[in-house]
Amino acid sequence: MKFLPRLFLCGLTAVLLLSACAPANTPTSDTAPAVPPVVTAVPLEATITPSTPKSGLWFDPSAPAQLTDAASAWNLPAATDAVSAAVRLDLVQPAPSDPNQILWVYALVAPFPTITDGVSTYELRSAWSGKPSPGFEGHTLLVTESTRAAFAALWGEPDSKSVKVLPADELESTAWADLKSWAVLPFEELNSQWKVLSIDGQSPIHNDFDPTNYPLLAGFRLSAADASYSLPATNRDASKLTTVLMTGVTALVRATAKTMEMKGVLYPGRNIRDIMRQADIAHVSNEIPFYSKCSPPNPSQTALVFCSDPKYMELLTDMGTDVIELTGNHFGDYGPVAMLETLKMYNDLGIPYYGGGADLTDARKPLKLENHGNKIAFVGCNPVDVANFEVAAPNRPGANPCDMKFQASQIRELRAQGYVVIATFQYFEYYSPDARFWQQDDFRLMADSGASIVSGSQAHFAQIMEFRDGSFIHYGLGNLFFDQMGDIPPQPGIRRMFMDRHVIYDGRYISTELLTGMMEDYTGPRLMTPDERAAYLQEYFAYSGWLPAVSTPTPAPTVTLTPMSLPGTSGLVPTSTPTPVP
Repeated sequence: MKFLPRLFLCGLTAVLLLSACAPANTPTSDTAPAVPPVVTAVPLEATITPSTPKSGLWFDPSAPAQLTDAASAWNLPAATDAVSAAVRLDLVQPAPSDPNQILWVYALVAPFPTITDGVSTYELRSAWSGKPSPGFEGHTLLVTESTRAAFAALWGEPDSKSVKVLPADELESTAWADLKSWAVLPFEELNSQWKVLSIDGQSPIHNDFDPTNYPLLAGFRLSAADASYSLPATNRDASKLTTVLMTGVTALVRATAKTMEMKGVLYPGRNIRDIMRQADIAHVSNEIPFYSKCSPPNPSQTALVFCSDPKYMELLTDMGTDVIELTGNHFGDYGPVAMLETLKMYNDLGIPYYGGGADLTDARKPLKLENHGNKIAFVGCNPVDVANFEVAAPNRPGANPCDMKFQASQIRELRAQGYVVIATFQYFEYYSPDARFWQQDDFRLMADSGASIVSGSQAHFAQIMEFRDGSFIHYGLGNLFFDQMGDIPPQPGIRRMFMDRHVIYDGRYISTELLTGMMEDYTGPRLMTPDERAAYLQEYFAYSGWLPAVSTPTPAPTVTLTPMSLPGTSGLVPTSTPTPVP
């Protein structure tokens, strides 16, 4: 029986040798660009007699430009018809699970200042057939000829009064001219001045997009006598899409901090945690240093000198914070020791920061990230506190003091390196939605220098938006986590806030979604109700010059407020009189 152990040992040795030769299951980087998926040609069906030679390229009239342009690189002559073609691209019923099919995703879009967020498949198909439901009434649907051909084949011919065919380069200008026309276009033709409308809750600019039951799909099949031909498998590759969520003021002090002590550190984020965590890159502008010697929070504090207990950092990590902005006015309130302690905490947690640092060199450094193959850079500065507070210097930590020429040059260099640049400011604070002309000059300079997104992190009162040569400028987003409720005197505008979800695809900024919230309980926001959101968007689109002003007031807050804090003009606002925290 001695041969049994020897046999076992030999078998074990063989297994170990085989496993040593097997490829290791090593982690892959989330930032590495994926290999573009392609679909190769399937064998061409014999539809004519063998004696008739097949030649040339034929594609269905519904084929989108990106596919026809890619096929033109083959330098094949045009075939007279599908039957005689040696290479053919046919429209077929979309089947997302078919690996041999080219799946093309389209989007229903409207001009950016559109209140409607989404429709149903029934509403879309009814509008196509000339029987618009109330949600579609008054909206013409714009399409190119190829898009019309695709969905005419899939859905039937459209109603000529409801659907208008235009050249691709006229869709946007036509829609913006009256703000009532919507459009259907291929995903690759999205840009920031379109608002993407969801259909049955599905949107191709969302990370959780599921094409299975999405109606705006077209399938194509490439057939050829020579199977070496290939085309992109889709125009929407999830491995190339990055969402960036930008937010406004975070200050875990006073009543916010006291409420966290009473109801839990995670309490301020209870209503928006999932939204923050869904983003590939979630940004937080934290104005306050974390300091181990910070005093217990006092809702009645009058001095505008702030710090946060280090344990409050759990809120930011639980929210999935990926990027910290340090341009805030109050980063230096407790001097270098507190700032360096804060920076060490961020470094220990592996959360990168920008717009401030251990010295001027550190504070000026752009934050460069790569996600899903997209190169994204953040830059930020503070033009406010240079003369009054401790900003970064060659031998001192602090926020990055603005040098507009330097920052403009920095953005141009980053853009030349292929980065999508996001520029942020901790600017002067105003309790009205309009942007002052000097604020416009500074924000526009960043856009003109190559920043795709310019965002104001300073605003306690949300400000207007504008587009500038394809760049999106939002002058102020409002509070994220802070205790301003606008109680005395009545300032309901302080309670309202934006979170901007920007979409970057294949190295290009393509879309922005405005998420809207209402501050509650002196801590953080809840999502607005549909009526609150509609009134808020209407108001701010009018302030931004896109829609006519309306007299309909914003719906009153749905909770009873206890007087807590006064709005002012110097940033974080002191409480006027001691008041128990709710």
